[in-house]
Amino acid sequence: MVAHSTTSDGPELPLAAEFPEPAQQQWRQQVEKVLLRSGLVSEGRPVPEPVEDVLASATYDGITVHPLYTEAPASSGLPGLAPYVRGSRAQGCVSEGWDVRQHHAHPDASETNREILADLYNGTTSLWLELGPTGLAVDSLADALEGVHLDMIGVVLDAGDEAAEAASALLELAREQGVRPSALRGNLGADPLSAWARTGQERDLGLAAEVAAHCSSHPGLRAVTVDGLPYHDAGGSDAEELGCSIAAGVTYLRVLAGELGAETASGLLEFRYAATADQFLTIAKLRAARRLWERVTREIGVAERAQLQHSVTSSAMLTRRDPWVNMLRTTIATFAAGVGGARSVTVRPFDAAIGLPDSFSRRIARNTQSLLLEESHLAQVIDPAGGSWYVETLTDELARKAWEWFQRIEAEGGLPAALRSGLVADRLAETWQRRRDAIAHRTDPITGVTEFPNLEEPALRRDRAPEPLSGGLPRHRYAEDFERLRDASDAHLAETGSRPAVFLATLGSLAEHNARASFASNLFGAGGLETPDAGPTESAEDVVKAFAGSGTSVACLCSGDRIYGERAEETARALREAGADQVLLAGSLEVPGVDGRVFAGCNALEVLQDVHRRLGVQQ
Repeated sequence: MVAHSTTSDGPELPLAAEFPEPAQQQWRQQVEKVLLRSGLVSEGRPVPEPVEDVLASATYDGITVHPLYTEAPASSGLPGLAPYVRGSRAQGCVSEGWDVRQHHAHPDASETNREILADLYNGTTSLWLELGPTGLAVDSLADALEGVHLDMIGVVLDAGDEAAEAASALLELAREQGVRPSALRGNLGADPLSAWARTGQERDLGLAAEVAAHCSSHPGLRAVTVDGLPYHDAGGSDAEELGCSIAAGVTYLRVLAGELGAETASGLLEFRYAATADQFLTIAKLRAARRLWERVTREIGVAERAQLQHSVTSSAMLTRRDPWVNMLRTTIATFAAGVGGARSVTVRPFDAAIGLPDSFSRRIARNTQSLLLEESHLAQVIDPAGGSWYVETLTDELARKAWEWFQRIEAEGGLPAALRSGLVADRLAETWQRRRDAIAHRTDPITGVTEFPNLEEPALRRDRAPEPLSGGLPRHRYAEDFERLRDASDAHLAETGSRPAVFLATLGSLAEHNARASFASNLFGAGGLETPDAGPTESAEDVVKAFAGSGTSVACLCSGDRIYGERAEETARALREAGADQVLLAGSLEVPGVDGRVFAGCNALEVLQDVHRRLGVQQ
């Protein structure tokens, strides 16, 4: 909508008419000035053409994210109509908001019941119950759901190999409550492919058909969860998660369609996707998923049916260090899930990476959704990302990448064959290594871990959670390598009474050394290393005197390039004579006598691991 102004002697004029229309070349000129001031482009060197390339970045799927989108993409349709890119329903979530679904995995039935009732009294609209060895015992389901009216609340089961037993237990409980079969809502949650992927052990896919048989008399229930989380948790990209989930969905259609027909079978599936703090990729992923599934169902002759989506804030992005930042990550991820059109959203509590969440973290998880729905009115706009040239282009490119990966899996013989051959595991492992390398270089920063660590942070204590399934695709958290270093630092502190340290050999005045000293302190802190410094110094003797009381054998020179040229070599030699085993330099200048350099984009993880080894810190 364009705002207009009214004049007394003429027609309405657009307000924008009062300003000159900017040209793309003007924007490029302004960008060039910023690049020169920032140092990203050196004085006297030509600015790359086009200048947009300097600011462009790439996703793990090889999609280029441009700083400016100047061409309108093809239309993605309308909300509620095929291909459902803009949402599965014409009205979006305007009338009732999305489904606020809380996850429960506490093995104690009485504690789970307390948590469930607290959730239901405070805004939760459906329950996701993890059963079996990774959560609540199946025979405790009735105790956990005591006081829960099953005709008023949706229940989603996640029982792995015990899916049939869990489904029977839920249906029996509903009969005891006198719930009409048509009033029962939720998902019985059969997903043998997920258990196969998690454990590496083949599963009988007939379990999905066994559970689906219950749904003929319970039309409000789905039978199968198509879970993309195992592929996301293994470090996979967004397109890889999408491609694997679509391949899993097709596998379940093959299993179910022979007996039930493709139309009925497609209505028994619910898809689960991870939502991350990369809000635009999450929005695009959910939109692309609906487009991909619509193509599958159209190809098999199913009438228009939109993909039902359950979005879960990513476990991989959660940190054990500075876990409070997880509240911010999950808020952004929940925003993206809502904007992306998920019908159900689960927010993992901020302490979920540490152990079983407590009542406070569960309340914050609930209130994250309540705030976005009730205060921010996020669901009151149908497809708020629709029409954004960036989001529409990203959706299209992500869908194409995911379809290519899906076709590769199908060429292998389908997802079971691709899991059996190692195709999926190898592809995800390669992506994880690229992601891990970016995290190691801090080009993918993790706030509170690789950036701005707090060594004084008291550790949160939580009850230990049940061990997850293992043996197949690994479960990664993006912060895991750096957090291992922090754990080693804590153990060193407990054993010796002090943390391992790197002495900052600050040269010159505070103004001359502060920028690089702050950078070095932040980098070494990411490995749990304290950084005592020399303060303002005028000579190598001043630095050596401070180094003598630092209690460490590793030093890092910190100052500006001009001071380095005058004092770095002499100071490095003096530090070695005073007992320094390793002398580093903050910056990119080559200086004789220095063992290595730390700078923006260096492999910080390797530097920190090497310092730990030199200081004798046990890993």
